[in-house]
Amino acid sequence: MCTIGGMIANNSSGMRCVKYGTVRNYVLDLEVVLADGRVIHTGKKVLKSSAGYDLTRLFVGSEGTLGVITRAGLKIVPFPKTRKLILAFFDEADIASHAVIKVFSEGITPSACEILYKTTLSVLKLCNSRLAIAEEADMILFEVDGTEISTDEAARQIAEICKPLALSTRIVSGLEMQDIWAARRLVGAAISQLDPHKTRVYMGEDVGVPIKEMPALIRRVQQIAGKLDIPAMKYGHIGDGNLHVALFIDVADQLQWEKLRLAADRIHRAALDLGGTVSSEHGIGLARAEYLMEQLGWDAFSLMHSIKRALDPKGILNPGKMGFP
Repeated sequence: MCTIGGMIANNSSGMRCVKYGTVRNYVLDLEVVLADGRVIHTGKKVLKSSAGYDLTRLFVGSEGTLGVITRAGLKIVPFPKTRKLILAFFDEADIASHAVIKVFSEGITPSACEILYKTTLSVLKLCNSRLAIAEEADMILFEVDGTEISTDEAARQIAEICKPLALSTRIVSGLEMQDIWAARRLVGAAISQLDPHKTRVYMGEDVGVPIKEMPALIRRVQQIAGKLDIPAMKYGHIGDGNLHVALFIDVADQLQWEKLRLAADRIHRAALDLGGTVSSEHGIGLARAEYLMEQLGWDAFSLMHSIKRALDPKGILNPGKMGFP
Protein backbone atom coordinates (compact mmCIF):
# COMPACT_ATOMS: atom_id res chain seq x y z
CA MET A 1 0.00 0.00 0.00
CA CYS A 2 1.47 3.34 -0.99
CA THR A 3 0.89 6.75 -2.55
CA ILE A 4 2.30 7.94 -5.87
CA GLY A 5 4.35 10.56 -4.03
CA GLY A 6 5.67 7.93 -1.65
CA MET A 7 6.63 5.68 -4.54
CA ILE A 8 8.53 8.52 -6.16
CA ALA A 9 10.25 9.47 -2.91
CA ASN A 10 11.51 5.90 -2.52
CA ASN A 11 12.07 5.14 -6.22
CA SER A 12 9.84 2.14 -5.69
CA SER A 13 9.57 -0.78 -8.06
CA GLY A 14 8.11 -4.25 -8.25
CA MET A 15 7.74 -7.35 -10.30
CA ARG A 16 7.85 -5.82 -13.78
CA CYS A 17 10.78 -3.45 -13.43
CA VAL A 18 12.97 -6.07 -15.14
CA LYS A 19 11.64 -4.86 -18.49
CA TYR A 20 9.91 -1.59 -17.68
CA GLY A 21 12.24 -0.03 -15.11
CA THR A 22 11.57 1.59 -11.76
CA VAL A 23 9.45 4.65 -10.92
CA ARG A 24 12.44 6.84 -11.80
CA ASN A 25 12.03 5.96 -15.46
CA TYR A 26 8.51 7.43 -15.59
CA VAL A 27 8.88 10.76 -13.76
CA LEU A 28 9.09 13.75 -16.12
CA ASP A 29 8.35 16.62 -13.74
CA LEU A 30 7.81 17.17 -10.02
CA GLU A 31 6.21 19.95 -8.02
CA VAL A 32 8.16 20.07 -4.76
CA VAL A 33 7.72 22.16 -1.62
CA LEU A 34 11.15 22.98 -0.20
CA ALA A 35 12.03 23.30 3.47
CA ASP A 36 11.81 27.13 3.32
CA GLY A 37 8.32 27.03 1.75
CA ARG A 38 9.29 27.73 -1.84
CA VAL A 39 7.55 25.66 -4.52
CA ILE A 40 9.56 24.53 -7.53
CA HIS A 41 9.08 22.44 -10.67
CA THR A 42 11.96 20.16 -11.56
CA GLY A 43 11.21 19.39 -15.22
CA LYS A 44 8.84 19.61 -18.15
CA LYS A 45 6.44 17.25 -19.89
CA VAL A 46 9.05 16.26 -22.41
CA LEU A 47 10.70 12.88 -22.84
CA LYS A 48 14.23 14.25 -22.77
CA SER A 49 16.06 17.41 -21.83
CA SER A 50 19.69 18.53 -21.53
CA ALA A 51 18.89 21.74 -19.63
CA GLY A 52 20.94 21.93 -16.45
CA TYR A 53 21.13 19.57 -13.49
CA ASP A 54 18.64 16.71 -13.37
CA LEU A 55 16.67 17.94 -10.36
CA THR A 56 13.88 15.44 -10.99
CA ARG A 57 16.25 12.53 -10.46
CA LEU A 58 17.63 14.25 -7.36
CA PHE A 59 14.25 14.19 -5.64
CA VAL A 60 13.31 10.70 -6.85
CA GLY A 61 14.59 8.38 -4.13
CA SER A 62 15.36 11.18 -1.65
CA GLU A 63 12.85 9.73 0.85
CA GLY A 64 11.37 13.10 1.75
CA THR A 65 14.67 14.44 3.10
CA LEU A 66 15.00 17.23 0.49
CA GLY A 67 11.42 18.34 -0.14
CA VAL A 68 7.78 17.33 -0.15
CA ILE A 69 6.45 16.06 -3.49
CA THR A 70 2.98 17.51 -4.12
CA ARG A 71 2.45 16.86 -7.86
CA ALA A 72 4.06 14.72 -10.51
CA GLY A 73 4.04 14.61 -14.30
CA LEU A 74 4.40 10.98 -15.33
CA LYS A 75 5.03 9.11 -18.54
CA ILE A 76 2.50 6.34 -19.19
CA VAL A 77 2.71 3.34 -21.51
CA PRO A 78 -0.08 1.12 -22.86
CA PHE A 79 -0.71 -2.37 -21.54
CA PRO A 80 0.80 -5.10 -23.71
CA LYS A 81 -1.62 -7.02 -25.91
CA THR A 82 -0.62 -10.48 -24.66
CA ARG A 83 1.05 -11.99 -21.62
CA LYS A 84 2.23 -15.54 -20.94
CA LEU A 85 3.86 -17.15 -17.94
CA ILE A 86 6.55 -19.81 -17.97
CA LEU A 87 6.79 -21.88 -14.80
CA ALA A 88 10.15 -23.57 -14.29
CA PHE A 89 10.79 -25.85 -11.29
CA PHE A 90 14.25 -26.60 -9.93
CA ASP A 91 15.69 -28.94 -7.35
CA GLU A 92 17.86 -26.20 -5.85
CA ALA A 93 17.79 -22.40 -5.79
CA ASP A 94 21.38 -22.28 -7.09
CA ILE A 95 20.33 -24.12 -10.25
CA ALA A 96 17.32 -21.82 -10.65
CA SER A 97 19.60 -18.80 -10.47
CA HIS A 98 21.86 -20.18 -13.18
CA ALA A 99 18.83 -20.74 -15.41
CA VAL A 100 17.86 -17.08 -15.02
CA ILE A 101 21.38 -16.01 -15.95
CA LYS A 102 21.23 -18.22 -19.06
CA VAL A 103 17.93 -16.68 -20.17
CA PHE A 104 19.28 -13.14 -19.92
CA SER A 105 22.58 -14.07 -21.55
CA GLU A 106 20.58 -15.22 -24.61
CA GLY A 107 19.27 -11.67 -24.99
CA ILE A 108 15.76 -12.38 -23.74
CA THR A 109 14.23 -9.83 -21.37
CA PRO A 110 11.13 -11.11 -19.56
CA SER A 111 8.62 -8.55 -18.32
CA ALA A 112 8.90 -10.20 -14.90
CA CYS A 113 11.18 -12.82 -13.39
CA GLU A 114 10.33 -14.01 -9.87
CA ILE A 115 11.57 -16.74 -7.57
CA LEU A 116 9.45 -18.60 -5.02
CA TYR A 117 11.16 -21.12 -2.77
CA LYS A 118 9.78 -24.50 -1.72
CA THR A 119 8.66 -23.33 1.72
CA THR A 120 7.04 -20.21 0.32
CA LEU A 121 5.13 -22.25 -2.25
CA SER A 122 3.84 -24.67 0.39
CA VAL A 123 2.44 -21.76 2.42
CA LEU A 124 0.80 -20.24 -0.68
CA LYS A 125 -0.88 -23.53 -1.48
CA LEU A 126 -2.30 -23.63 2.05
CA CYS A 127 -3.74 -20.14 1.54
CA ASN A 128 -5.05 -20.76 -1.99
CA SER A 129 -6.35 -24.25 -2.72
CA ARG A 130 -6.88 -23.25 -6.38
CA LEU A 131 -3.14 -22.88 -6.88
CA ALA A 132 -2.37 -25.81 -9.19
CA ILE A 133 1.31 -26.32 -8.37
CA ALA A 134 2.09 -29.91 -7.45
CA GLU A 135 5.87 -29.78 -7.65
CA GLU A 136 7.85 -29.62 -4.40
CA ALA A 137 10.62 -27.47 -5.79
CA ASP A 138 11.91 -23.94 -6.11
CA MET A 139 10.01 -22.12 -8.85
CA ILE A 140 10.92 -19.34 -11.26
CA LEU A 141 8.13 -17.34 -12.85
CA PHE A 142 9.10 -15.86 -16.21
CA GLU A 143 6.50 -13.54 -17.68
CA VAL A 144 6.74 -12.40 -21.28
CA ASP A 145 4.53 -9.86 -23.00
CA GLY A 146 4.02 -8.17 -26.35
CA THR A 147 2.26 -9.31 -29.51
CA GLU A 148 0.82 -12.81 -29.82
CA ILE A 149 3.66 -13.93 -32.09
CA SER A 150 6.53 -12.41 -30.10
CA THR A 151 5.11 -13.67 -26.81
CA ASP A 152 4.72 -17.24 -28.09
CA GLU A 153 8.28 -17.25 -29.42
CA ALA A 154 9.82 -15.83 -26.22
CA ALA A 155 7.89 -18.29 -24.04
CA ARG A 156 9.11 -21.26 -26.09
CA GLN A 157 12.69 -19.99 -26.02
CA ILE A 158 12.70 -19.60 -22.23
CA ALA A 159 11.20 -23.05 -21.72
CA GLU A 160 13.85 -24.59 -23.99
CA ILE A 161 16.70 -22.77 -22.21
CA CYS A 162 15.48 -23.95 -18.80
CA LYS A 163 14.78 -27.59 -19.73
CA PRO A 164 18.36 -28.93 -19.26
CA LEU A 165 18.45 -27.50 -15.72
CA ALA A 166 14.82 -27.73 -14.61
CA LEU A 167 12.81 -30.59 -13.14
CA SER A 168 9.91 -29.44 -15.32
CA THR A 169 8.65 -26.43 -17.25
CA ARG A 170 5.25 -25.39 -18.56
CA ILE A 171 3.63 -22.38 -20.18
CA VAL A 172 0.38 -21.00 -18.80
CA SER A 173 -1.97 -18.15 -19.66
CA GLY A 174 -5.49 -16.97 -18.96
CA LEU A 175 -7.14 -17.74 -15.60
CA GLU A 176 -4.33 -19.98 -14.36
CA MET A 177 -1.81 -17.22 -14.93
CA GLN A 178 -4.05 -14.75 -13.08
CA ASP A 179 -4.34 -17.14 -10.11
CA ILE A 180 -0.57 -17.57 -9.91
CA TRP A 181 0.08 -13.83 -10.01
CA ALA A 182 -2.62 -13.24 -7.41
CA ALA A 183 -0.88 -15.76 -5.15
CA ARG A 184 2.50 -14.12 -5.74
CA ARG A 185 1.11 -10.75 -4.69
CA LEU A 186 -0.09 -12.31 -1.44
CA VAL A 187 3.29 -13.72 -0.44
CA GLY A 188 4.03 -10.95 2.06
CA ALA A 189 0.82 -11.68 3.96
CA ALA A 190 0.67 -15.44 3.40
CA ILE A 191 4.04 -16.18 4.95
CA SER A 192 2.62 -15.29 8.36
CA GLN A 193 1.06 -18.78 8.17
CA LEU A 194 4.51 -20.37 8.47
CA ASP A 195 4.31 -20.43 12.27
CA PRO A 196 1.35 -18.86 14.14
CA HIS A 197 3.54 -18.45 17.22
CA LYS A 198 6.07 -16.29 15.42
CA THR A 199 5.94 -12.86 13.79
CA ARG A 200 7.69 -11.60 10.71
CA VAL A 201 10.02 -8.72 11.44
CA TYR A 202 10.99 -6.55 8.47
CA MET A 203 14.76 -6.52 8.84
CA GLY A 204 17.31 -7.65 6.26
CA GLU A 205 14.46 -8.11 3.78
CA ASP A 206 15.37 -6.05 0.70
CA VAL A 207 18.93 -6.75 -0.39
CA GLY A 208 20.09 -6.76 -3.99
CA VAL A 209 23.16 -7.89 -5.91
CA PRO A 210 24.31 -8.10 -9.53
CA ILE A 211 22.34 -10.92 -11.18
CA LYS A 212 25.44 -13.09 -11.58
CA GLU A 213 25.91 -12.99 -7.79
CA MET A 214 22.41 -14.24 -6.97
CA PRO A 215 23.52 -17.87 -6.47
CA ALA A 216 26.17 -16.72 -3.99
CA LEU A 217 23.71 -14.45 -2.15
CA ILE A 218 21.15 -17.24 -1.84
CA ARG A 219 23.80 -19.59 -0.38
CA ARG A 220 24.93 -16.92 2.09
CA VAL A 221 21.38 -16.24 3.28
CA GLN A 222 20.70 -19.95 3.74
CA GLN A 223 23.89 -20.35 5.77
CA ILE A 224 23.10 -17.31 7.94
CA ALA A 225 19.57 -18.45 8.75
CA GLY A 226 20.74 -22.02 9.36
CA LYS A 227 23.55 -21.12 11.74
CA LEU A 228 21.31 -18.84 13.80
CA ASP A 229 18.35 -21.25 13.66
CA ILE A 230 15.93 -18.58 12.44
CA PRO A 231 13.09 -19.55 10.07
CA ALA A 232 13.56 -17.73 6.76
CA MET A 233 11.31 -17.65 3.73
CA LYS A 234 12.84 -16.33 0.55
CA TYR A 235 11.23 -14.83 -2.52
CA GLY A 236 11.84 -11.88 -4.77
CA HIS A 237 12.64 -10.28 -8.08
CA ILE A 238 15.45 -12.55 -9.15
CA GLY A 239 15.48 -11.01 -12.64
CA ASP A 240 16.98 -7.80 -11.25
CA GLY A 241 18.94 -9.34 -8.37
CA ASN A 242 16.49 -8.31 -5.61
CA LEU A 243 15.98 -10.89 -2.85
CA HIS A 244 13.38 -10.60 -0.08
CA VAL A 245 14.10 -12.56 3.09
CA ALA A 246 11.28 -13.01 5.60
CA LEU A 247 12.66 -13.70 9.08
CA PHE A 248 10.38 -14.93 11.88
CA ILE A 249 10.80 -14.84 15.64
CA ASP A 250 8.84 -15.09 18.87
CA VAL A 251 8.76 -11.36 19.66
CA ALA A 252 8.47 -12.10 23.39
CA ASP A 253 11.85 -13.88 23.36
CA GLN A 254 14.77 -11.47 23.82
CA LEU A 255 17.32 -14.05 22.66
CA GLN A 256 15.48 -14.41 19.34
CA TRP A 257 15.55 -10.63 18.91
CA GLU A 258 19.32 -10.73 19.30
CA LYS A 259 19.59 -13.52 16.73
CA LEU A 260 17.33 -11.60 14.36
CA ARG A 261 19.44 -8.43 14.52
CA LEU A 262 22.57 -10.48 13.94
CA ALA A 263 21.00 -12.28 10.98
CA ALA A 264 19.81 -9.02 9.40
CA ASP A 265 23.25 -7.46 9.83
CA ARG A 266 24.94 -10.46 8.21
CA ILE A 267 22.48 -10.45 5.32
CA HIS A 268 23.11 -6.75 4.67
CA ARG A 269 26.86 -7.24 4.80
CA ALA A 270 26.66 -10.29 2.53
CA ALA A 271 24.95 -8.13 -0.10
CA LEU A 272 27.63 -5.44 0.23
CA ASP A 273 30.42 -8.04 0.03
CA LEU A 274 28.94 -9.23 -3.27
CA GLY A 275 28.91 -5.71 -4.75
CA GLY A 276 25.24 -5.12 -4.01
CA THR A 277 22.91 -2.87 -2.07
CA VAL A 278 21.16 -3.02 1.31
CA SER A 279 17.94 -1.82 -0.33
CA SER A 280 16.77 -2.47 -3.87
CA GLU A 281 13.30 -0.94 -3.60
CA HIS A 282 12.10 -0.31 -0.03
CA GLY A 283 14.41 2.57 0.85
CA ILE A 284 16.94 3.29 3.58
CA GLY A 285 14.89 5.17 6.20
CA LEU A 286 16.01 4.36 9.72
CA ALA A 287 16.29 0.58 9.45
CA ARG A 288 19.24 0.59 7.02
CA ALA A 289 20.74 4.00 7.76
CA GLU A 290 23.90 2.59 9.36
CA TYR A 291 24.89 0.88 6.10
CA LEU A 292 24.48 3.75 3.64
CA MET A 293 27.91 5.31 4.16
CA GLU A 294 29.54 1.89 3.91
CA GLN A 295 27.73 1.19 0.65
CA LEU A 296 28.45 4.58 -0.97
CA GLY A 297 31.81 5.41 0.55
CA TRP A 298 32.60 8.46 2.68
CA ASP A 299 33.12 10.94 -0.18
CA ALA A 300 29.80 10.14 -1.89
CA PHE A 301 27.91 10.08 1.41
CA SER A 302 29.38 13.42 2.50
CA LEU A 303 28.35 14.94 -0.85
CA MET A 304 24.78 13.71 -0.23
CA HIS A 305 24.94 15.27 3.23
CA SER A 306 26.08 18.57 1.72
CA ILE A 307 23.06 18.57 -0.61
CA LYS A 308 20.82 17.83 2.36
CA ARG A 309 22.26 20.76 4.35
CA ALA A 310 21.95 23.11 1.37
CA LEU A 311 18.24 22.35 0.84
CA ASP A 312 17.28 21.73 4.46
CA PRO A 313 19.72 23.62 6.73
CA LYS A 314 17.50 23.25 9.80
CA GLY A 315 17.03 19.51 9.28
CA ILE A 316 13.22 19.62 9.46
CA LEU A 317 12.47 17.23 6.59
CA ASN A 318 12.34 13.59 7.72
CA PRO A 319 15.00 14.13 10.41
CA GLY A 320 17.25 11.18 11.11
CA LYS A 321 16.41 9.31 7.90
CA MET A 322 19.11 7.92 5.59
CA GLY A 323 21.75 8.44 8.26
CA PHE A 324 21.58 12.24 8.22
CA PRO A 325 21.60 13.90 11.66
